[in-house]
Amino acid sequence: MSEERAQAPSFRVDRRLAQVILLTGLILLVEVVGGVLSNSLALLSDAGHVFTDFLALVIAWGAARQAMRPATPQMTYGYHRWGVLAALVNSLSLLAICVAIFYEAFQRLGNPEPVKGTLMVSIAMVGLLANLYVLLRLRALGGENINLRAAMWHAGGDFLSSIGVIVGGILILLTGEYWIDPAISFVIGAIILVGAWRLLKEGISVILEAPPAHVDSAEVKQAIESIAGVRGVHDLHIWSIAPGFSALSCHLWLEDLPLSKGTLISSQVKGLLEKRFRIRHATLQLECPSCCPDSGTPICLEELPPARKV
Repeated sequence: MSEERAQAPSFRVDRRLAQVILLTGLILLVEVVGGVLSNSLALLSDAGHVFTDFLALVIAWGAARQAMRPATPQMTYGYHRWGVLAALVNSLSLLAICVAIFYEAFQRLGNPEPVKGTLMVSIAMVGLLANLYVLLRLRALGGENINLRAAMWHAGGDFLSSIGVIVGGILILLTGEYWIDPAISFVIGAIILVGAWRLLKEGISVILEAPPAHVDSAEVKQAIESIAGVRGVHDLHIWSIAPGFSALSCHLWLEDLPLSKGTLISSQVKGLLEKRFRIRHATLQLECPSCCPDSGTPICLEELPPARKV
């Protein structure tokens, strides 16, 4: 029963992502046709971004399916980092599409081309509603899943692009100034760039096994040492398997206690880590060096402050 409960959210993510992929494909088709007919760079830029969204969602869907696979002797932590790799690919694709948008917008700014504002606004309105639906679906699923948040940033960029296209189309209809179309594209690209950079930094942080952003190593060490029976902590390591899945390993110096009391202290430390720091996977090595010179430990128990009574 517990395995079924664990798999249920992943199955829901898998099914909803498939629905979002189909809808995104329809948006892409509509915007490409509308962009060509209206000669709008902003609309074609949005269509280009939707194409990267389509690829990003396919990658996210594949990564979600991989994450559903259980751990194996060869992959002892499971396949959670497939999502991180997918997010890195998605963030890099966002950066690439930003470069393309900036280049084309710069070219058109010097030589504005006529744009059919009415058709541009009509197509953008359809894209806006569809992108809003996709964004809300992904936001409901995202949470701490960096892969789904990467896909959500893609959809959010599309939503903002649609708003920009609508505003640009209305201004073109009111003023007849065609330079507005590439100017709006610059704004769209800048917004997408910010989200892509944040995702890229977070993905690299996970790959480099840096501590999660919400965890301070010194604070964790202090909290562990406040537990009765613990006289010191060393070889402390904290890292992320994936966003939302934090891990820790450390050595605990204890008094010379029975195994039952050492196990109790270990359980208390793990409970503290999960409740206060959201660290669900902790590996603790209990040590009690009885003599300093020959124990091989980096510090003597006599040099540590006395532990609180267990």
